[in-house]
Amino acid sequence: MLQVDLRELSQGPIDTTGELAQDDPLFEGLDLTLDGPVRVTGRLQATGEGRYFWHGDVRTVVASRCRRCLVPVTVPLEADVGALFSRDADALEDPDAYALAPEARAIDLRPAIREELILAAPRYVVCRADCRGLCPRCGQDLNAGPCGCAPEPDPRWSALASLRDKLRDERGD
Repeated sequence: MLQVDLRELSQGPIDTTGELAQDDPLFEGLDLTLDGPVRVTGRLQATGEGRYFWHGDVRTVVASRCRRCLVPVTVPLEADVGALFSRDADALEDPDAYALAPEARAIDLRPAIREELILAAPRYVVCRADCRGLCPRCGQDLNAGPCGCAPEPDPRWSALASLRDKLRDERGD
């Protein structure tokens, strides 16, 4: 029940629960891939004339790729949501506020859920904290072992290397 009839709130707060499929049109265009349904629980209550507050919990799993080695990774995602739905234009200055039309008969919690998923989703993920990533030259996964590429010399030592070579030439080594 993610759309609540406002008349039901006249009897007191309402517990809300629901599940949105990972391919729900609500999530189209998001810059994240859901790997399971979005489970929602919460409580909606009236907080004044034309104002309603919903506090809820949103849980799902996001599929991504490790930022360092590109292996597929799934990450549990949980967001604690506090959203104010209001007919009062002054309340809409709050970033957690959503406008309600004066003639609205129901509150749709789904836009708040979508927004909170976007905000809570990790921008970058790693498969593990000590991920070594890919070799920048050959592309081998360094977590599987060393690649065979010769280490690149540090350019800061090039002046000393040329001095060493000059000394060897002078000594005839």
